[in-house]
Amino acid sequence: MIDLEADYSEASSDEILNQLMEDYATDLKRIAFLYVNDLSECEDIIQEVFISCYQKLPSFRHECSYKTWLIRITINKCKDYKKRWSIKKLIYKPIISTVYTAPSAEEQFMYEQKSKTMIEQIAKLPAKYKEVLILYYYQQLTMTEISEILNININTIKSRLLRGKKMLQNKFGKESY
Repeated sequence: MIDLEADYSEASSDEILNQLMEDYATDLKRIAFLYVNDLSECEDIIQEVFISCYQKLPSFRHECSYKTWLIRITINKCKDYKKRWSIKKLIYKPIISTVYTAPSAEEQFMYEQKSKTMIEQIAKLPAKYKEVLILYYYQQLTMTEISEILNININTIKSRLLRGKKMLQNKFGKESY
């Protein structure tokens, strides 16, 4: 295992890519799934992300962390996917698969319904609100990190987060999210 942030000059591109895949593939896949709501498409997107990463590794300037760079690539690939005309014609059906530690059947059903509804509502939000909510709540990034990833002023991030939350609250009532 290599420390990517310290040893990048000594490691080969293959070693760096393998380490990046090991460290970040799961998080990137989660982001992609939340954007596109299709497991097979999100896997294809992640494959494209790592292909782009491998091709651009020699030109990576280390102005940000690898994680930030990969999240930015993932979001851009997801946006490209959403722009494709054929996708706009399809009606998606989010799949929620969760692992539980022995809840009752009723609790599991209620949780799945709430999660499914939440994912559906987030997916319906405009992209500028959706991406901030996904990065903040699902990836648990700070507003500063989100600002860096999206290359947007932190005050804009704060207002988009607030507006996105209000849009969700209007759809679900006054529960806190």
